[in-house]
Formats: sequence, C-alpha cells, structure tokens
Amino acid sequence: MDLCHVPAAREKGWYLALMAPNVKGPNYAWLDPSRLYCHPQGLQDCVADLLQPFQGDAIDMVAGIDAMGFILGAAAAATLQKGFLAIRKAGHLCVQTVAQPYSDYSGREKVMEVRTDAISPGLRILLVDQWVETGGTMRAAIELVERLGGVVAGVAAICMENSEGGKWIQERYKCSHCVPPRLQPHFDQH
Repeated sequence: MDLCHVPAAREKGWYLALMAPNVKGPNYAWLDPSRLYCHPQGLQDCVADLLQPFQGDAIDMVAGIDAMGFILGAAAAATLQKGFLAIRKAGHLCVQTVAQPYSDYSGREKVMEVRTDAISPGLRILLVDQWVETGGTMRAAIELVERLGGVVAGVAAICMENSEGGKWIQERYKCSHCVPPRLQPHFDQH
C-alpha cells in the first residue's frame, strides 16, 4: 500500500496493512508500525480508534512509553488537547525521577523512569504505547503512575496481545487497541 492511498471503506484497523514485517531477526519486534505513522489518514484513523472508547472519560494527561509510544501518545495528547508525559528508559532524564525495573518482550531486564514532578495525586493518565506483547513494559509504566499517586484512566496500544501480561492489564484497566477481533489470533500467534 502506498503512503498516499486511502481505501474507500475505512473500517477499524484498515491501516494495519501499512505495517511492515520484521526482516532483521529475533531482537526486533515482529512488525514495524513506523510506516503507518508516515500515512496521514492511517495515523489519524489509528489515533481516533484508540481514543474512541475513552470519549467522555476524564483524562488529565497522556503518557507515552519510550520510544514508539511517544509518537502515538503525543498524537493522542494533541487530539485530546492535553499535556504529554514521556515515560523513559532509565538514564535519559536529567531531573529527579522514580524508577521501576521490568522485563521487556524479549526477556531483557530494563528500568523505566518518570520525572517526579509531573504526576500529582489523583491525576488521570491515559497510558499509550505502540504494542503490548508480554505486558512488562506497560505494567512498569502503570506502577510508576500509581506510585506517584496518579490514576490510570486507561491503556491504549495498536495491539494488545492476549498474553498472560496482556490479559492482566485488560482485566484491571480500561483498554483500547486497533486489532479487529477476527485478526487478533494472528497477532497473538506471531
């Protein structure tokens, strides 16, 4: 699909076809959404689909998870006319932070951090990332928000796999993703 073509019928998830498969091996995600972000209508429709379940909900801020969650999170924040908070991999913030260790989708041990002055008690945060595979990265972000007294207003990602960690998140928080039910098994079994 070229980056200018917009299909006549734009059902939820039409833009998933813009994603490219991994050609670099097991240290990379199995799909690359960056081409979707290059397509103006695809990006707009993706963000609209992610935000649709949260219409009318109280959201004070959007937080995107390092690094690809920054793209969707900033787009969601702009659409909602809310502020944007970057939840970073450790070592990138030059201000006081709180840190949370986690295991990413590849099983690597990492640390996530967020600035301590951005989340006040009761602030309702929509967490955004491009993908929830095992749930470790999103769960670390949830723990950071809640440790600072914030409330997780919801979790949004292009795909939320039905892994143990993905199910844990979906059972406890309002969630949104872009994968139609008929395609979900394909995304879960990559």
